[in-house]
Amino acid sequence: MDLDFTQEQDILRETVRGLTARHADLTVVRELENDPVGYPEDFWKKLGESGLTGLTLPEKWGGSEMTTLDATVVYEEFGRSLAPTPHFVSSVLVGGVLAAAGSDEQREKYLPGIAAGTTIASVAWLEPDRGFGGKGVALVARADGDGYLLSGTKRHVAYAAAADVLLVLARTGTAGTPGDPNQGVSLFLVDPKAAGVTTTQQQTIASDTQYRVELADVRGELVGTAGAGWPVWSDVLHDGLILLAAQAVGGAKRALEITVEYAKHRKQFDKPLGAFQAIAHNLADASTAVDGAETLVWEAAWSRDKGRDTARLAPMAKLFAARTYREVTDLAVHVHGGMGFTLECDVQLYFRRAKSLQLNWWDDRYLENLIAADVLDKG
Repeated sequence: MDLDFTQEQDILRETVRGLTARHADLTVVRELENDPVGYPEDFWKKLGESGLTGLTLPEKWGGSEMTTLDATVVYEEFGRSLAPTPHFVSSVLVGGVLAAAGSDEQREKYLPGIAAGTTIASVAWLEPDRGFGGKGVALVARADGDGYLLSGTKRHVAYAAAADVLLVLARTGTAGTPGDPNQGVSLFLVDPKAAGVTTTQQQTIASDTQYRVELADVRGELVGTAGAGWPVWSDVLHDGLILLAAQAVGGAKRALEITVEYAKHRKQFDKPLGAFQAIAHNLADASTAVDGAETLVWEAAWSRDKGRDTARLAPMAKLFAARTYREVTDLAVHVHGGMGFTLECDVQLYFRRAKSLQLNWWDDRYLENLIAADVLDKG
């Protein structure tokens, strides 16, 4: 594995860092907390003009078709700046599902817009009081003529009010068998402004933009084969885990930088905080963990680009990187003392988003189950 970035990747990093600094800095992040739309339009427009909204999508459908390692460079910068953007749900998840399983008509209709940033898509996946696996999908898709009518409730739907289309996971079959508990799940495209769709904004620990979405006999357009949607969703989300891990690394690195700088200059008992062994050693442990998480992310991305199996590496990267992010930001709050969790302090922004990232898109327990299954099955 080559740990040196190419000149093009270094330029990509500088480009994204510049865009976030100009259009999505922490002032913007604060302004957009609990905002109904949730992202700065200027920033999203600039991402589209730079070809970054189509980051990993095929060139055939208007994408940039960059590598996974290229994408980790972008997502590390997203994490560093806490950039509020629908990129993950729109370009990575929905774009990835359509590229993998959509019909030519669906790809032609949606992918060029998603790649250009003119179409925003989101995912309606999780349901109240249900789990992260295929068995957690209970929303009913009932056959109606040559289509389906969807009824049920979804939660934690990011940017639902701004979305032009939703990818909804629904059940068209039974809850599966003991040997295949994920069967019976299908993927549908739904117009979020259609009759029968109700959206209600939710409050979250990160104060980001998530919605509860209720569907009452809403017509859905099937993506792929009925009952075979979970493997497609799982594969796309596995790729997405690597990018989320990179986002966690970016956030952890920046929170650590802020804390180290504070420990150097904030004095207590006539000497800097960093001169106290307890703080110095904790910062050393944090730096070690962040470097380890970053290397694991690079390995997962490199393996994905080489066509190697990432069934274990991708969950490992997200599990370890998100946990490290959470622990580093917890340390950052403690080092800053009482001011660490005040609204004026930047580290609390990272702390809350670290916990949110740890809980979303497969939490620690589900990731551990995936890793354990791979370890026990494959050795």
